[in-house]
Amino acid sequence: MALLLGLTTSALGVGWALTMSTLYGAVVFSGLFFDIVIYTIWLKRRTPWSIVWGGIAGGMPALAGRVLGTGQIDLVGVSLALGVLFWIPTHILTINMRHQEDYERANLPTFPSVYGSRITGMIIALSSVATALALAVAAYGIGISWGYLRVLIVFAAGLFILAISSVARPSKRLNFGLFKFASLYLIASMFLIVLGAWDIYKNIGR
Repeated sequence: MALLLGLTTSALGVGWALTMSTLYGAVVFSGLFFDIVIYTIWLKRRTPWSIVWGGIAGGMPALAGRVLGTGQIDLVGVSLALGVLFWIPTHILTINMRHQEDYERANLPTFPSVYGSRITGMIIALSSVATALALAVAAYGIGISWGYLRVLIVFAAGLFILAISSVARPSKRLNFGLFKFASLYLIASMFLIVLGAWDIYKNIGR
């Protein structure tokens, strides 16, 4: 029953997206395909790198929204999607490190179990930097004001400091703090970008 409901709602969602725009529908379908087929069915139980493909699926809603608004795939849309893709390791790997034994009991390969905690921490730090850069490119491409950019930089600095600290002085408490802040960071960054874009739209309408 759950499978039937999922297939039905997914088909309806993609069909509805296609009625609004062929390109938009294609992006929505791509996200669904990467999530269900590539990530969940094929790779999740085979390789820790499955999170990259899951990250691609996670970035598709941001790209799809930009495509629906502009009618094209542009640098801003790709940067927004990359921001989510690069954020995924920071989000997921901190969970992997906190619950490593549970993942091992479930026979799910993770970066901590395959590459060790130190390498995983370095990947988290690098992905945090990449996330901040990608979202900064998106914000700059949209043309949001320096005031919003400053707040984005503050949030990015907080994420980076926590990520570096988790590598230099790893601990479960710091790791979980990074996990929580990473979620706050992505929400706040997207919200600031939307607010900045809305200000531009209002000024154009005057």
